Amino acid sequence: MLGECMLACGGVINRLGSVANGTTQSDFTVTEKERQISISAALLHVEWLDRKFNFVDTPGYLDFISESLGALRVSDFAVVVVNAAHGLGVGTEQVWKHATAYNLPKIIVLNGLDKEHVSYEEALAKIRARFGDRVLPLSFPVNPGPGFSRILDVFRNTVLTYRTDGSGKHDESSADGPLKNQADTLHQQLVESTAESDDQLLERFFDEGGLSEDELRAGVHKAFEKQSFIPLFCTSAETNVGVTPLMDFIARDASSPLDRPRTKALDADGADVEVGPADASPVLYVFKTSSEGQAGDLSFFRLFAGKLEAGTDLYNADTKASERIGQIFILNGKNREPVNLMHAGDMGALVKLKATHTDNTLSDSKRHVTLPKVTYPRPNIHQALRLKSKGEEDKIASGLAALHGEDPTFLYHSDPELHQTVISGQGDLHLQVVAEKLRRRHKVDFDLVEPKVPYRETIKGRGESKYRHKKQTGGAGQFAEVWMRIEPTARDTGVEFTESLVGQNVDRVFVPSVEKGVMAACKEGIIAGYRVVDVKIDFYDGKMHPVDSKDIAFQIAGKEGFKEAFRAAKPCLLEPIYTVEIRIPDEFMGNVIGDLSSRRGKIAGMDSADGYQIVKATVPQKELYQYATVLRSLTAGRGIHTEDFDHYEEMPRDLESKVIAETKKAADEEKQ
Repeated sequence: MLGECMLACGGVINRLGSVANGTTQSDFTVTEKERQISISAALLHVEWLDRKFNFVDTPGYLDFISESLGALRVSDFAVVVVNAAHGLGVGTEQVWKHATAYNLPKIIVLNGLDKEHVSYEEALAKIRARFGDRVLPLSFPVNPGPGFSRILDVFRNTVLTYRTDGSGKHDESSADGPLKNQADTLHQQLVESTAESDDQLLERFFDEGGLSEDELRAGVHKAFEKQSFIPLFCTSAETNVGVTPLMDFIARDASSPLDRPRTKALDADGADVEVGPADASPVLYVFKTSSEGQAGDLSFFRLFAGKLEAGTDLYNADTKASERIGQIFILNGKNREPVNLMHAGDMGALVKLKATHTDNTLSDSKRHVTLPKVTYPRPNIHQALRLKSKGEEDKIASGLAALHGEDPTFLYHSDPELHQTVISGQGDLHLQVVAEKLRRRHKVDFDLVEPKVPYRETIKGRGESKYRHKKQTGGAGQFAEVWMRIEPTARDTGVEFTESLVGQNVDRVFVPSVEKGVMAACKEGIIAGYRVVDVKIDFYDGKMHPVDSKDIAFQIAGKEGFKEAFRAAKPCLLEPIYTVEIRIPDEFMGNVIGDLSSRRGKIAGMDSADGYQIVKATVPQKELYQYATVLRSLTAGRGIHTEDFDHYEEMPRDLESKVIAETKKAADEEKQ
């Protein structure tokens, strides 16, 4: 809605759209309208005070963090919107962290001050507690709560009284009484922050007891660039109150493409180079790909250098392919305006690029450069696809590939061992949205189910067998006898097959046949259908027949003999154990530790950083299903975690019996 207000103030739209009615410029996809939340980044632009703003409206939900990361990669500064009623969310803190990593200046907008029971003082205190005392209000709500319409503008030292029609129009009057005192206090803090950012200004501040208005104006821009202070503006985006002071600050004092450092890149030889707006040849970076456009795939980009004209040939250093630039669009949500020329710093979209994807760089064919790519977080929640009808595997595969191309934080893989396609994302909502897109666009029907766990089978003791395979039919018969011993080996050593045959009881030509049979049994599993690991097999004797012994006979004897020895060697199941790192606010430690204990988790260590408690633990994979969702529930949406496979270890006997029974039941159902 903040973006909607900026478009209305700039005259791009005549009236504010509504999230509830699905009429905003930036939330225009079917899923966004149905769910009434932002899911995809949307490009918007508006002119204000003779400046053009290119801005990207991104989702607030942490599930769709890839949209924010791509936008931050191509932005000159970040406007971080905080809900006055709900306070800081984990998504807010993550965006702040990544903006800081990109060295981007930041503006905070405290929004929703027209709601009941909002406390400006409390919200500001929480923001400062998290982001520091450099946070400085440049506008102040005079009458927060229902009917909120008046803003104290610190720069002007005036009170702006807004109309309630959403137009953003207002009357201006001088601040007096307590409001003037408030404005003077905040104005003095601004002067001090500005002076501290520049040695010459600081000297003048002490010599003359302050700064002139011209000196202040000139210094604020540098102070913002250095983040000597972090401006905070107060708004109600649903009623378009308080947005114009924010736009004034952006136009006059915030960062432009010319203010930012030249972007580091790599040339064709891998050497470091720099790219900047003044460069003659074009360099652009694709930060998002969308398949929901009316004219096919859209590639959202920022032009970092040079000029871009329709009909230009560019080179993709990532895919080693040439691209002819056809139509160039500037966007306001779904509304497209074709242009023939773009300048450095601008953002837009290209259509129907053949071999260009998210995170790719396009440059002049004589200057092959690659801009730094976004590092996306790994997924932490997983679901398996279960098709409702056979024959749609190809449609599913092409659909998943297209969705990954749009969203790099969505991953998928087909597991040949477990015979499942597993999709992975940033949260339950993320996977729900992916599933909706897959069903709607590619006309496939499926359920999301719990992924199977890749258990392993091994042994704890020694075993042996003397297995005879004999088959007599009308034609040639089959005969093979295999004697073998097996024993456990150290964890993660795999399967070791050896032979210690002596004499002539078995021709050595049949050793590979026996090994092939053993390995087939190891792949299929013996007690529960899972792969066998950490076993040493010794094929030490046997018997053969001069006519009926052949390759297939010794394969079968090897396979069945191994199964017999395995069952006699105290078989057991191993389960995958993951290392989990959990970041949570301190007040939720008890809940999280208790929940980990219920999941058979073992605490490996605790630490603290950036105001968070960091818990490290090892947890069985089986117990991590839907853990991301549970963690958010336990921590009011503020807990996040990462997980990495660590090792396999023996399962408790009661759980092992349950897994074996469930596996046999599933196998019987498949046969039916």
